[in-house]
This record gives sequence, structure tokens and C-alpha cells, in this order.
Amino acid sequence: MTAFFDRLRERIERVDSVVSVGLDADPDRIPDFLSDRDLPRWAFNRRIIDATHEHAACYKPNAAFYEDADGWRALRETIAYAGGKDVPVLLDAKRADIGNTSRRYAELLDTADAITVNPYMGRDSLDPFLSREEAGVFVLCRTSNPGGADLQDLELASGEPLYRRVAALADLWNEHRNVGLVVGATAPEELETLRAEVPDIPFLVPGVGAQGGDAEAAVEYGLADGVGLVNSSRGIIFAGEDAPGNDEGAYFGAAGEAAKRLKKRLEQFR
Repeated sequence: MTAFFDRLRERIERVDSVVSVGLDADPDRIPDFLSDRDLPRWAFNRRIIDATHEHAACYKPNAAFYEDADGWRALRETIAYAGGKDVPVLLDAKRADIGNTSRRYAELLDTADAITVNPYMGRDSLDPFLSREEAGVFVLCRTSNPGGADLQDLELASGEPLYRRVAALADLWNEHRNVGLVVGATAPEELETLRAEVPDIPFLVPGVGAQGGDAEAAVEYGLADGVGLVNSSRGIIFAGEDAPGNDEGAYFGAAGEAAKRLKKRLEQFR
């Protein structure tokens, strides 16, 4: 099986894009014209994928929107459909635990190509993920939310902030060349610092869409030898909320145009 970052590189080169489309299929925002479908989240995602796959380097469903029986069914269908379009899937699950629990969490990689993980229980909590050499493992490092500073900016005895220690550890854990970092676009100076410290690790950079992050910094510092992802979720998948009436074509056409615009916006900095 091809390693995730090799496959991602091929995808980026093929579609000339580093756009990650976040499939945060919030049931409360799925349009009314899909409400009578057997699995509305799957019906929604299928149309989003149809509209955006030419511009997507990756899809990133967030597990929070699928954690019920019908949701897991919708997620499995979504991942399979994206695979049919030859687009890798990164499951944003932020998992980690110890022992058997972490090993069970890592079974999510039987379906998805990559996953986000939480490093704050240490190396042993991530071993079941890291040992899957073909999978991508994105370690939370410096997140884009304002509250991320509560812990991530804490100064250690060495004088470095905690998020920089996390990056250094991730670099040590990257024995199989399958580790990435999650680094938000809302703090471009931190993106620059981390890129200098871990030059070979690809970043997943959220926060460019609705959160207003720095697109230029996301591209300049997010890519390692051309490989990395810049994510937008709501700004793409719900772009059609302003479309007139219940026009399905206009709704998903707007999502496709939003993905295309972001691709072009990022391409000018690549």
C-alpha cells in the first residue's frame, strides 16, 4: 500500500492544489431538499465531493458530526466515495488514549487514510497510530482557536512554549515518515517558527476559511517539500446557503466555486 504522504504528493501534483475540504456535515445545516434522504449527511457529502473533487487534495471529515449510528454509516459511504474519486481522506478525530483503547481508536485507520491525534498523553498513547506506516498521523500542535494558548503557550523550564516541544517530539516520533502537524493559520509567526524547527514535517493548516487565517503564511510555511494541506470547511461546504430558493444545482455549484477560488488563492503563493 502506498504511504499516505506519497499518495498525497501525487494528488497535490495531479490537481495542482493543497486544498483540504472539511466535510463537517452538520445535520442542522444540511439543506431541506436533502432532509428526506435515507442518510442526509451522506447525500450531502456525495454532492459536495462531486462539486469539489477537481480542486481537492484531500477531504477531512470531522468525526464529531458522525458519532451516531446513521452518522457512521454516512461516514463509511463518504470515505468510500472519495476513494473512488482517488482523493485521500483524513479523519479529524483527535484521538489518543492508552492500551487497548488506543489500539481500538487506531482501527479507524482501517477505513480512513490519515487521522488527527492528541499528543498530551505521550508517546505510548500514539504508538498504535504511528506504527501504521502507510497511514498519515497529524499531531495537534498549535491550534487556531483563541483558547489554544491556555495550554499550548505555557512556558517550560527550558524557556520554550509547550507547542514547540510537541513539534520537537513529533519530529522524533516520525520514524516511518508518516507524521504531520496541525498548525493553525491564525498565528503566522508561529507557523514560520515551527517550519524552521521541523523542516521535513508536512502541516495541516486549518483556519483559512471562516476563521480568517493567513493564506499566504499557510502555504509558505505549511508545506514541506511541496506537501501539506490548507483546510477550509464551512467556507466551502456551506457556501451555497446564500443560493436562491431550493436550487440544488446552485447550492452545490457554490461549493465547487468556493473550492476553486481557494485553490487559486493558494496557488498564487505556491
